[in-house]
Amino acid sequence: MSEIGTPFTITAKRALLCGSGELGKEIVIELQRLGVEVIALDSYANAPAMQVADRSFVLNMLDPEALRAVIEAESPHFIIPEIEAIATDVLVDLEKEGFRVIPTARATELTMNRKGIRELVSKGLGLKTSNYSFAHNYQSYLEAVGTVGFPHVLKPIMSSSGKGQSIVYDKEGIGSAWEFAQNGGRTKDSSEVIVEELIDFDFEITLLTIRHKDGVSFCEPIGHVQESGDYQRSWQPHPMPQAVLEAAQHIASSVTTALCGSYGRGIFGVELFVKDENVFFNEVSPRPHDTGLVTLISQDLSEFALHVRAILGLPIPNINHYGPSASAVILPRGNSNEAEFTNLEKALAEPDTQIRLFGKPMIKGKRRMGVGLARGPSIEEALQKAQAVANTVKVRF
Repeated sequence: MSEIGTPFTITAKRALLCGSGELGKEIVIELQRLGVEVIALDSYANAPAMQVADRSFVLNMLDPEALRAVIEAESPHFIIPEIEAIATDVLVDLEKEGFRVIPTARATELTMNRKGIRELVSKGLGLKTSNYSFAHNYQSYLEAVGTVGFPHVLKPIMSSSGKGQSIVYDKEGIGSAWEFAQNGGRTKDSSEVIVEELIDFDFEITLLTIRHKDGVSFCEPIGHVQESGDYQRSWQPHPMPQAVLEAAQHIASSVTTALCGSYGRGIFGVELFVKDENVFFNEVSPRPHDTGLVTLISQDLSEFALHVRAILGLPIPNINHYGPSASAVILPRGNSNEAEFTNLEKALAEPDTQIRLFGKPMIKGKRRMGVGLARGPSIEEALQKAQAVANTVKVRF
């Protein structure tokens, strides 16, 4: 039986969030709706989740001593990773000492590193992936190119949101792609990259997979458009044949089971490529996925609410989907610590529309600062409405 006490008392149930971005902010809100006391960590002050958490700490989470010190002082019932840049070896040790890491320390460690998860899926499980090779320096990258060929995708083995990722079409692009990858990784002490065959897929989806006390549940598949590895628009449900959907669910279930067995709880964002009737594994995140922001308007239980229910051991008997829905990012470019958002009344003039402004304290260059959400009678119309919402919001610096 799940028990939740009262925040700031001896009965409080405490959750500590490693990373305080926009996804973490929604997790905090859902935790607090159920009376959980929340501590948020990040590398800079006033990050989005910090603005709603009960308290927060600024630290470098790649510093194992600093991370351990905060966790030991707070003694949380749940440690919830929200970003990749974490000293995962500390989480492994803490789990052995009795702390609960979501979904598990092993799952967090493997998925934070593209090498670990790709080897597990391809060699351990024998599931379909693109052809790939790893390289630890420029010379081994050239050798990997000889194996994988052109075009290929070059990524740091540890990065997110498209950082350091590029598509290389010919020999002329090799040098600049290598430099971009070296500057885009989450950690500066590793130059290792993955070189992946560029699959000519028909479409790609995110399959949100929830591991909870009663088994495994799936959200409707989410289609999305990315630019430079960072999502721009997403929609739900993405239409696909039933047999292909079942193949995708099989892969998602197999991967998440291999990551955390019957013990791990929480939501996973499983990224898949589909070509004809073939489904290829791409990546997996052991937490809510940015393309899943669409679930804030498309479902009665968003991906964040589902994550929290699973973490707390609460039942998920069903997930009600409201029909064609879409999201579009608000992605301004500028330099400011005091961004202002205007024209919101026009942006929300259409029915079945919503906005989330993330409250990020700083923008330097291009940064995702919010998202427009919409429902419609069809995916096409929902996408048009969501994009119109995002385009109508004006950002002033």
